[in-house]
Amino acid sequence: MDRKPLTLHRLRELHATGEKLTMLTCYDAVFAQVLDNAGVEMLLIGDSLGMVLQGHDSTLPTTLEEMAYHTRCVARGNRSAWIVADLPFGSYHESLEQGVRSAVALMQAGAHMIKLEGGGWTSPLVRALVERGIPVCGHLGLTPQSVHALGGWRVQGRDHEAAATLKRHAQELAQAGAAMIVLELVPAALAREITAELPIPTIGIGAGAGCSGQVLVLHDMLDITPGRKPRFVRNFMEGAPSIEAAVRSYVSEVKAGRFPDDQLHSR
Repeated sequence: MDRKPLTLHRLRELHATGEKLTMLTCYDAVFAQVLDNAGVEMLLIGDSLGMVLQGHDSTLPTTLEEMAYHTRCVARGNRSAWIVADLPFGSYHESLEQGVRSAVALMQAGAHMIKLEGGGWTSPLVRALVERGIPVCGHLGLTPQSVHALGGWRVQGRDHEAAATLKRHAQELAQAGAAMIVLELVPAALAREITAELPIPTIGIGAGAGCSGQVLVLHDMLDITPGRKPRFVRNFMEGAPSIEAAVRSYVSEVKAGRFPDDQLHSR
């Protein structure tokens, strides 16, 4: 697929027109080329690689060095997609200075934007990064780096107080300069409300069709991941003649608003 490299300005234009944005996790050069050719707008080097590639039971063991390595791999295979890289657990928790250094390392490895989890305490870091020319994506709802504090892989924001906190944190991140926010395992109605109130796009995963775009773990949507997968995941390899065709189907279904199905968006 011959397209111009995606920029933050172009992503903002797509969001302004109401076009749904597409993102998939990606950890290597070969899949980066496949996803780019299939028209995926954003490639996420997620700290989920600790679970997907390394076999850990959480994202917590993933290191900054590993994130930088996989970011370099993805950058070498990519031509035009927008590359987002996760700041892993422990790489931005100690101080603003540590967070800036970690973000710089991922940008130097080839990222176009960094993603960090949590609201409230993260807003000063978001502001510091944006002031230094580093685009930021927030991440609210189920934040995997806080899985133990949250009591497991559960939908977040179900009660009034929790929903109000999520909405406040989303506004704070946007005001600090975040360019987009991932909403993970959030009730569809709440995600739709947050999306409508924000001037920036939201990218949902298990958060319903009302978000500005969608992201899935690549290995889940290709049905490579063994065992039970979340209910919001669809097997796009079923009936597809190739991986690239499956990814193109994902892009098409998101763009058309046919994926996800709000009735199946959470456990």
